[in-house]
Amino acid sequence: MAVELPKIRSAEDMVELVREYGFLPFFKGAVEGFSVEECCPRELWFSDTAEGPWEWKGPAVRTGECAYGKLYGGKAGFVSREWLPELCNWRRDGYDFDARYEDGLAATKDKNVYDAVAERGRVLSVDLKDELNYRRGGNKGFDTVITRLQSGTYIIISDFIYMRDKKGRPYGWGVAEYSTPETVFGYDSVTSAYAREPRESLKLMAEHLGAKLPGAGEREIMKLLKA
Repeated sequence: MAVELPKIRSAEDMVELVREYGFLPFFKGAVEGFSVEECCPRELWFSDTAEGPWEWKGPAVRTGECAYGKLYGGKAGFVSREWLPELCNWRRDGYDFDARYEDGLAATKDKNVYDAVAERGRVLSVDLKDELNYRRGGNKGFDTVITRLQSGTYIIISDFIYMRDKKGRPYGWGVAEYSTPETVFGYDSVTSAYAREPRESLKLMAEHLGAKLPGAGEREIMKLLKA
């Protein structure tokens, strides 16, 4: 059974929905009806006269109320500041990234990308690719690596930066700016659920979504949360 959410007509509506539900995929996925794509009127997606979901993502994450990235089955979406620690605890399975790498659970390519982002604090995708030789026939597989790091909650998209013409007017698609959740929200906040077993965090998130989305089945909710 599909869930029914309020319609989204602005960045403020989108942020409010993330706050209320804690989680919100950008594209339709495991839970029918539970996404920005399914809640926002089609005429706002590619309008020549009004901003829409593509333009709202940057303002939404800049509020500090939510994190954004490829968090749901390799697809993008939001998690609220309140529920981010539980998602991190579950997805990371008790590992900070360095510990995961030292235990042989992360690839060297992943470490190189993670370290570059963590050291820079915030870095545009184009600059990150240049720094690590992904744009000129060198390294391959950047999208796979960055998606894996986002799914694991080690990296998020902290903003979208628009290129500007000679008159200072923005144009084209926003360029993703990467960061770590710890840089954006603070280490203590992001790791505040570490005292719990990861599966306890999963249980808390599933129970929360089950209560908020009575039309969704347990299987669909678990699929959403398991990435």
